[in-house]
Amino acid sequence: MHPTPQTQENDMSAARPVTITEKQVSGYLKPRPKDSHKGMFGTITVIGGTNGMVGAALLAGRAALKLGAGCVHVGLLADNAPAVDVHMPELMLNSARETLQSSKPDVLVMGCGLGHSLIAQKLLYDALVLDVPTILDADALHIIALRPDLRSALHTRKSPAVFTPHPGEAAHLLACSTAKIQADRVGAVTKLAKKLNGSVVLKGSGSLCATSDGKLYINKTGNPGMSSAGMGDVLSGIIAAFIAQGLNADEALLLAVYLHGAAGDALAQQQATLGMSATEVTEWARWLLNRIAPGK
Repeated sequence: MHPTPQTQENDMSAARPVTITEKQVSGYLKPRPKDSHKGMFGTITVIGGTNGMVGAALLAGRAALKLGAGCVHVGLLADNAPAVDVHMPELMLNSARETLQSSKPDVLVMGCGLGHSLIAQKLLYDALVLDVPTILDADALHIIALRPDLRSALHTRKSPAVFTPHPGEAAHLLACSTAKIQADRVGAVTKLAKKLNGSVVLKGSGSLCATSDGKLYINKTGNPGMSSAGMGDVLSGIIAAFIAQGLNADEALLLAVYLHGAAGDALAQQQATLGMSATEVTEWARWLLNRIAPGK
């Protein structure tokens, strides 16, 4: 007797996720050749930063560059968007529309401070049409929850997509309560991976990752000090950085989630649990990446 779809889904919900380890994710990294140049490590485009939310896109862009991407463009929606990031002038800033049309990205990050406006929705549609590896976070997830046509588009794309919802965003995507998500996190991340046709991390204590090959992983790094603004933006930028450097989407997701939490743990060991910032997590993630990189 063949299992029904419902039985298969229940079996997946009962699956026991494998713990992500440093040994596992460090194995994804390869040494850089001596004749390296920026073109070998990818171009990332971050689209977001509507009025009052410019910092979200900048945090993602900074994280992408500091975790090894070759170059990063940031397209901003805000009316008063800055022309340069004075804290990281290496980022290339422009309007969201111009950036999406001209940057020719190898990887896209959509959603960090994007907003829900009609302009934001059109940008997300245009981004999905580009069919390059894409990380979708925050407002991009809310737009997808509202737009069945965009959900359909996810199933026709050839390039991988990575989704990074917190429990509230997962609840919106699955049309249920946050409490229901938290009551069955394994079931929720499994359903999201199928519904969205991509790799998913359900963030929170013990972040769960569902990869494109149907496997489930749990991350045990991280701590309550990471409950502050911008952490998700940084995670999106880190995932993008690893895809840009040649890892596949699943490897990039697992490495980024592990390093992101481990950076928070390193900060906690410095007695910085309270008041921990996303910017600090980026700095520590870079330090940890260099510590586990080949040859270190």
